[in-house]
Amino acid sequence: MVKVMWGSSLALAAALLLVTVANIPVAEGVTCSPTELTSCSSAFMSASPPSATCCAKLREQKPCLCGYLRNPALSQYVNSPNAKKVASSCNVATPKC
Repeated sequence: MVKVMWGSSLALAAALLLVTVANIPVAEGVTCSPTELTSCSSAFMSASPPSATCCAKLREQKPCLCGYLRNPALSQYVNSPNAKKVASSCNVATPKC
């Protein structure tokens, strides 16, 4: 039951993110979309290590991180302890915005 509720909550959060990120500008030819980081979701939500795909997408989305940090709907995820661990594991420095 808890897993079902967790999955529903995650799906709802993803849907809300899709709605709220429409105004994030494109940076350096990269389409800034947090949905590009879905391969990182298990690493963001647990202590599991990020996959190679996750790290590649995180590096690709690095120019977008300041926009994500400025967005109140996303900043709580980007600033989470697990997200910081994932970024560190992928050798992606948190930008100074």
